[in-house]
Amino acid sequence: MIRPVPSRRHAIAEDLRNQISTGRLKAGERLPSEAQLAARYTVSTPTLRNALALLQGEGLVEKIHGSGNFVRHPLRRITYVGGGRPPGAQTPTEEALHTTVRTTHLRAHGHLTALLKVSPRSPLTEFLCLSHEGKSPHSLARIYVPRDLAPADIPGSSLTARLAELRPPLAEVQEKASARLPTTEEATALRISSALAVLSITRVATDITGRVVEAALLVLPSDRADAVFTTHHTTDARRAEG
Repeated sequence: MIRPVPSRRHAIAEDLRNQISTGRLKAGERLPSEAQLAARYTVSTPTLRNALALLQGEGLVEKIHGSGNFVRHPLRRITYVGGGRPPGAQTPTEEALHTTVRTTHLRAHGHLTALLKVSPRSPLTEFLCLSHEGKSPHSLARIYVPRDLAPADIPGSSLTARLAELRPPLAEVQEKASARLPTTEEATALRISSALAVLSITRVATDITGRVVEAALLVLPSDRADAVFTTHHTTDARRAEG
């Protein structure tokens, strides 16, 4: 049986992958420059970059613009737990991450009017949340709330708790999950390859009056994210199914 010959980019990626897995290239170590690697493997720079893109997509290599390519430290995996958890709630593993929050006041426009079911130019507050593990960006979330439900201050990392204090009781939380490629802005913020798929989750919380009180747009890189949705069946539902 004749085995297909791997392409040069796959062969280069496999060699570097082996060096990382065996510890010859250690976590945090800077790789030789792209020009040096291209010369070492006797390939063009575009071919070398394609090989590195494979490793970036696997989460093994991180490219930091202006600094070079680095072997990535093992990433803490995020488990997104759906099915009614409070918007912004974290799992125990996520609580160890450091999150920075940037607050912006804006007026509803474009897709935000439909997402929050408000009139154009309605006052909203956006919370841009970027979580880090050490110095590495980990996940990105944009949370939108009507201005009257936005906290005036966010002590520490208690955004979730402050939002819960100000809003009425929730009646429904809808979640939509899809896989896609990151936007240029998302790839830059998360320091990931534009070829690495992300898990995109849109979560909309509605109160008992039918008002949308919170809409969250979450972006989780696929090399460190899992999503779990659990459906609980009541005893009556089980009997009906039987």
